[in-house]
Amino acid sequence: MHPPVIDDLEPALDEAARLLRQALRVAALTGAGVSAESGVPTFRGADGLWEGHRVEEVATPMAFRDNPELVWRFYNQRRERLTAVQPNPGHFALAELEAKHFQDGRFTLVTQNVDGLHRQAGSRRVLELHGNLRRTRCTGCAEIKDRGLEPLGDLPECGQCGELLRPDIVWFHEMLPEDAWEAAAEAAATCELFLVVGTSAVVYPAASLIPAARRSGAKIVEINLAATDASHAADVCLHGPSGVILPELVKRIRDKNQPHRVQRT
Repeated sequence: MHPPVIDDLEPALDEAARLLRQALRVAALTGAGVSAESGVPTFRGADGLWEGHRVEEVATPMAFRDNPELVWRFYNQRRERLTAVQPNPGHFALAELEAKHFQDGRFTLVTQNVDGLHRQAGSRRVLELHGNLRRTRCTGCAEIKDRGLEPLGDLPECGQCGELLRPDIVWFHEMLPEDAWEAAAEAAATCELFLVVGTSAVVYPAASLIPAARRSGAKIVEINLAATDASHAADVCLHGPSGVILPELVKRIRDKNQPHRVQRT
């Protein structure tokens, strides 16, 4: 159970809702905190290991070249865990913002998460900067295919050319997908409100979207369990679970937009 929204957030909630109602274009950047509320473990532990492995063993092109079977076992384990995970109210609130309040391409969701939960919740305009665990990319013909969460072998091969598949994930020492990054930068530069949700704001280049939006004149609303490197740039900081705060913001926008009904006598 999420704790209730505490009273001292009321003024900040009112202000964030006001900014959302006034904005014509909105962009959101989400990070691991959003998925953690669904039970998705954060990738990097306090000991610096990624679920017991060093970064160099499982999340670099060199690791895949030297030991693709270990890399695939690691990612298959992560994919299997997602079968027991569902989007949380924060995911659904972002999807509702897009579907009901910012239609016609006026809402862009940029995510650092690779679990696909935003799309599962109904978000449509999603830019996945770090890839998606549900997709594979062929090392030969470069075909990208969405495989959902179907079981894959330790060394899966491409059905088209027979070459080894890899997870469609951006590893360390790799560039972000150019099309997704350019679209994200454009969204940050043209939005009137930029939501920063569940991210530590320390992973670049994604974190650079926050000051880019600020330079372009956008208002910044941060939603996170605690203060981050983005807090000093935010116009409104809402510290608490995104699964509580985002639905509350959507409710306030929804209630404000309800037409007044004339009582019949």
